[in-house]
Amino acid sequence: MYSGLQGRRNMDPHGDDDGGCEVVETQELWDGKEIRRYWSEVSVSVTDDKSFSTTQPLLLKRRNTTSQIAIVGSNLYSIESLDYEIAENELFKQDWRSKKKKQIFQYVLLKWAFALLIGLGTGLVGFLNNIAVENISDFKLLLTTNLMSEQRYYTAFAAYAGCNICLAVAAGALCAYIAPAAAGSGIPEVKAYLNGIDAHSILAPSTLFVKIFGSILGVSAGFVVGKEGPMVHTGACIASLLGQGGSRKYHLTWSWLRYFKNDRDRRDLITCGAAAGVAAAFRAPVGGVLFALEEAASWWRSALLWRAFFTTAVVAIVLRAFIQFCSTGNCGLFGLGGLIMYDVSSAEAIFSAPDILAVIFLGVIGGLLGSLYNYLVDKVVRTYSIVNEKGPVPKILLVLTIAILTSCCTYFLPWSAKCIPCPEDITVSCPTVTSGNYKAFQCPPGHYNDLASLFLNTNDDAIRNLFSTGTKKEFQISSLFIFFVAVYFLGIVTYGIAIPSGLFIPVILAGACYGRLIGRLFETISHLDTGLFALLGAASFLGGTMRMTVSLCIILLELTNDLLLLPLVMIVLLISKTVADIFNKGVYDQILKIKGLPYMEAHAEPYMRHLVAGDVVSGPLITFSGIEKVGNVLHALRTTGHNGFPVVDEPPFSASPELCGLVLRSHLLVLLKGKNFTKEKVMCGREILGTFCASDFAKAGSGKGIKLEDLDIEEEEMQMYVDLHPITNTSPYTVVDSMSLAKAAILFRQLGLRHMCVVPRSQRQTDPIVGILTRHDFMEEHIFGLYPHMDPHKLK
Repeated sequence: MYSGLQGRRNMDPHGDDDGGCEVVETQELWDGKEIRRYWSEVSVSVTDDKSFSTTQPLLLKRRNTTSQIAIVGSNLYSIESLDYEIAENELFKQDWRSKKKKQIFQYVLLKWAFALLIGLGTGLVGFLNNIAVENISDFKLLLTTNLMSEQRYYTAFAAYAGCNICLAVAAGALCAYIAPAAAGSGIPEVKAYLNGIDAHSILAPSTLFVKIFGSILGVSAGFVVGKEGPMVHTGACIASLLGQGGSRKYHLTWSWLRYFKNDRDRRDLITCGAAAGVAAAFRAPVGGVLFALEEAASWWRSALLWRAFFTTAVVAIVLRAFIQFCSTGNCGLFGLGGLIMYDVSSAEAIFSAPDILAVIFLGVIGGLLGSLYNYLVDKVVRTYSIVNEKGPVPKILLVLTIAILTSCCTYFLPWSAKCIPCPEDITVSCPTVTSGNYKAFQCPPGHYNDLASLFLNTNDDAIRNLFSTGTKKEFQISSLFIFFVAVYFLGIVTYGIAIPSGLFIPVILAGACYGRLIGRLFETISHLDTGLFALLGAASFLGGTMRMTVSLCIILLELTNDLLLLPLVMIVLLISKTVADIFNKGVYDQILKIKGLPYMEAHAEPYMRHLVAGDVVSGPLITFSGIEKVGNVLHALRTTGHNGFPVVDEPPFSASPELCGLVLRSHLLVLLKGKNFTKEKVMCGREILGTFCASDFAKAGSGKGIKLEDLDIEEEEMQMYVDLHPITNTSPYTVVDSMSLAKAAILFRQLGLRHMCVVPRSQRQTDPIVGILTRHDFMEEHIFGLYPHMDPHKLK
């Protein structure tokens, strides 16, 4: 046992919104100004006893010191957990016993029907996203090209930058005023939700609206961002919308919709939505399933695998149908490549020992550049949060600044490149007018500007140009270096502004560029095509930033249609991830940390082995009797933010005090609103079971649940009693107070709990329960707040 446990102080009274341990005599902190001040002023150093002020710039030492609040969009909100555990109370058991085969069949059928709808909806949004981006971008680029062909260079820049600025401001305004939670990739938020974290508006309909249209506007504005991350968030939002359990407002109140009014089924739907988002973004159905399994989901089972696979298959069919429809050219450029976005199968993938050495070198470089990328993104996002928290106007001004910077780089940097004569042995036109490998820019007829071919294109077309095979000398080494440096740093400074922005495309762009550059440098000893080097470079950079392996490998193979390159892609991903893990965590894990979302890892931290469950439980403990006075219940609900309370039976209802179970705040509100009260302290479970049904206590959709303000309890009713037994979960998960905190954390994470009851090891103790553990009790902010002298680096 860690020897520095003496002098333990009580937990922050506002540090446990889910459990039943709190100092109730203190004032709540949950209004916005108090939260903001709490975030800014309270801080504890975990490695020594010195405190530092978090009012310093985020770039230096500012950090969140409580897992109770997190950044959603750019605002601070309190965080709650999701109820993945089934509350096995009398109402639930009665409902389960009364279920007929017809209802069970409806439930199973509805799961598959919703998976179908998620696939159809996400596939349709993916198609509209692609067609909108490509047509808007083509109009902008065609206008710029026509003006340049007339040698009206300043007018061309004004038109190009003006289009970018208008699109960027529109995207920023949508995020700033309608749905701040839609900013960024969205993958960290989806990952947090599937881990059991319920944050404000991350899957709301307004977030879905802004995610779709903000992504179209942001990508069309020429930012170095992708639509792939936002598509994952979009798929999750569509799934969440379907899983709301109906709507009274729109008269969707069919009884069979109530099956999904719980967090467990919504979690499965949102997992399918995340898989569908990847499938729609990359046209990679198998990669979408593996992405959900490897990166997004915290809990997985075989039945969910089947439904996720079905959902992504539906997405692939929808996209293929629209591709066939658009094959005549009526939809812009969408659909020209089938389901393969960057086909490199024409290149010969034969490799030897020198090629393996080049690939190993690529993996090491990818790991180093990826870890540096994550470090810089961390600093930039922390810095931008200082601007973003000042309100909508500063957010839009920041978007405007980055839009001007991006427009200047993409228009003026190609002037530094020399004009290159068009190759004579090509089958495509040179120079090309809109998208393509050979942009004329300022060059005379018969020549092209290789740097303009990368900058003045959509991001997808730039990647397609870099992946092109059989074009070894198409891009000069100097042009590749300039483009890499520009894209690398533009991708960093763009992430964190108030637009929907994915990280996949910037990373693939930069990786493909330095991969092709290394291919040119190794051309004397390697026989691999430079286009294949570009693919391997993209894989190495993805591995160095995202830290995924299996899903990225399959996504890249589905993107490029080259199975023969599988061994090299596997090698480069493994090496880059291994190298990058030495320095820091993956980019999505870092963003979760920056936002303050209390994500529970699958493993326990080493310092947890030196503590036991009882060490992080703080008091006093708020419990209810099995038959409790209405006034006491109402007072506890008003003075605490807890969502779970232990229920203890005492004589004469039991021989000695014993833990009856756990009751949820939401269930108490429903019970109090029904006013099944008695003047005497007697059990009246049968009357309550006859008055309510299990669906009355099902979790409502977003913002639809009963609130404390909805209760109308009269003064004389405050002295009456209410029987809590029918709604008490009689089988909560419990651990003894002497269990190691590491073991308790693993159990908590693997079972997907919201509450874990801690009971005394000794039977001689009069109290049947010591306290309640929630996810916040396993966070380092809480643990090192209790024990500021603990040094996590020495406790390994």
